[in-house]
Amino acid sequence: MDAFYDEGTLVAVLTTQPLDRALDYKAPEGGCWQGAYVEVPLGPRKVLGVVWGPGQGDFDYARVRSVIRVLDAAPMRDELRSFLERAGDYTLTPLPAMLRLATRAPGLGDAPSMRKIYRLGDSEPERMTDARRRVLEVLSDMGGLALTQGELAETAGVTPSVIKGLAKMGAVREEEAPRDTPFPRLDPDYGGKALADDQAVAAQDLRAGVASGRYGTVLLKGVTGSGKTEVYLEAVAECLAQGRQALVLLPEIALTAEFLTRVEARFGARPAEWHSGVTVTERRRVWKQIAAGGAQLVVGARSALFLPYRDLGLVVVDEEHDTSYKQDEGVFYNARDMAVLRASICAAQVVLASATPSLESWANADAGKYRRLDLTSRFGASVLPEMRAIDMRAETLPSNRWVSPSLQSEVLARLQKGEQAMLFLNRRGYAPVTICRACGHQIGCPHCDARMVEHRFLQRLVCHQCGETIAKPETCPSCGAEDKLAAVGPGVERLAEEAAELFPQARLAVLSSDLFGSARALKEEIEKIAQGGADIVIGTQLVAKGHNFPLLTLVGVIDADLGLQGSDLRAAERTFQLMRQVAGRAGRAEKPGVALLQTYQPEHPVIRAILSGDEEGFWQAEADERRAAGMPPYGRLAGVILSSTEVQEVFDLGNAMARQDAPLRRIGAQVYGPAPAPIARVRGRHRVRLLVKAPKGVALQPALAEWAAQFRLRGELRMAIDIDPQSFF
Repeated sequence: MDAFYDEGTLVAVLTTQPLDRALDYKAPEGGCWQGAYVEVPLGPRKVLGVVWGPGQGDFDYARVRSVIRVLDAAPMRDELRSFLERAGDYTLTPLPAMLRLATRAPGLGDAPSMRKIYRLGDSEPERMTDARRRVLEVLSDMGGLALTQGELAETAGVTPSVIKGLAKMGAVREEEAPRDTPFPRLDPDYGGKALADDQAVAAQDLRAGVASGRYGTVLLKGVTGSGKTEVYLEAVAECLAQGRQALVLLPEIALTAEFLTRVEARFGARPAEWHSGVTVTERRRVWKQIAAGGAQLVVGARSALFLPYRDLGLVVVDEEHDTSYKQDEGVFYNARDMAVLRASICAAQVVLASATPSLESWANADAGKYRRLDLTSRFGASVLPEMRAIDMRAETLPSNRWVSPSLQSEVLARLQKGEQAMLFLNRRGYAPVTICRACGHQIGCPHCDARMVEHRFLQRLVCHQCGETIAKPETCPSCGAEDKLAAVGPGVERLAEEAAELFPQARLAVLSSDLFGSARALKEEIEKIAQGGADIVIGTQLVAKGHNFPLLTLVGVIDADLGLQGSDLRAAERTFQLMRQVAGRAGRAEKPGVALLQTYQPEHPVIRAILSGDEEGFWQAEADERRAAGMPPYGRLAGVILSSTEVQEVFDLGNAMARQDAPLRRIGAQVYGPAPAPIARVRGRHRVRLLVKAPKGVALQPALAEWAAQFRLRGELRMAIDIDPQSFF
């Protein structure tokens, strides 16, 4: 049972401020529980904190200030405090930064109050204007959810007077509502589907795991279209029947609309959502209701792992191999690994679902740490697509074209049958490089050592590192030559231009994250495509993530070799995953699909593995290679990124760290570097990397902490330590 502290007792309060320890305060009038969310004075400010335990009492009691007030929120449970401490220890992150992840809901201290909300009304306005139509469309898209006036006005891009006018006509309903109401109850027995044999066996296994009330992790591996979602929703149903809470993590906001529809069909109501597309008001409600038990199921992005669940019984990590589960700024953590940690603390089950698992998960299943369930056939009438390579060495293609004649004829055949085709290229923008044909100058970002990428739809050059944009210059910035700037290499926008010339009658849709101002706009476009609103879909890796396009029967990969270049440890693995995922978009309904990979290296082991479908052979070969090199998951890696506005400063620190590596040598670890990061300057800061490689099973984090503590960072110097780095930029 959590401790209670009477008024005046010393308590240690951990705040969200960047301090190195919890601070002592006196418990307020009426006392407080351990874990209570409180407001405390810090200098002249009032800040948020959590009562972490008894105070230290190591200075004059008379000078200790009192807690200002206890917030109206359920106290943080021991389980979450333990998770934050252990996650902080693993990622070498100070506790205040971990606490910030767990308190990302505005207005936690606000008293319960009423507010005006707006829903779709019963009548049509007498006269429809563009502004009124936008308001009604937003409310319709929200599926019955209410919005405040400010949220509705901002989302629809109208003034509040438009909403008030619609309310007077009855086209919009204005209601008084408590701010933080519980979510509708989900019924585990509402809409279960008949499952195929292998699905039913897997679902029964998952249900039994949840019913046991113990921790366990399962790798649910199923070919694309095999019904993994229906299977793990049965585990969710069991979790709800047990009266516990469930969390489903998705890698992409664009996936939530389709997924929420499936959840509603299965359980009769919509779950709570938690991601960057959720309004501020809704975030506060979700946070409070999860703590109070008023939300049974949460569907969210990686940060949903840090919510204050009252009784978490199941965590599903869908598309568990996806790199977007790794956070690469602020707190460096991998949501897949943190899901396993949190579940182990609160006796919950974890389901890691993927058609192409990460090598880490495959190895854990191979070693017996995780159970493994396989779904080997597609659900219903759909069959796996046929995979073929187009050897680009045998194709005759002009230098400014990227769609081969073979792929062009296959696309035309699909269009004549009224089917959809997809052209996939994992490069955003129009062209990756803009070069001067007079002097050879390549236009780079003024703040980063990165090339500016042309985005023709925006009429701008964009840096994909820092977001800097500039108008495309008329003359070369280096030699001043006019009309000599040329776009080199393809991006999806350029591919769309080529497709429009090759297939003039076809309706094109381009799916790339830069082209949509909001998650809602992207969801709308995906739904339109799924219903047949385009003949050819052109997309980046965004299209590889779980979307279901029933009419799509052909996928053409423009540059299957793109991910194979470079020295990235996971290049082969990521290329394999991406190609298999993209190919899996084809033939998901009755009509069989074909995936064609344009490649200059058809004999490359990764391309051969993709075409043959020998996934186990690929993983085994990749595992043997990593094991021989002592690389993850058969060894440990940590990246150290040093940055400063002064280049000499970072190299001096990097060289000193490489020399003074005794704490690392004691555990058998090696330091590589310092070396300039592949992108050596970002946002005006010079970046240097060191890589630490250690044997599996050694206490790497304490050694890293001791090593880093030898160096004092002054002025502009910054150090970030990334345990288990996923990218090496």
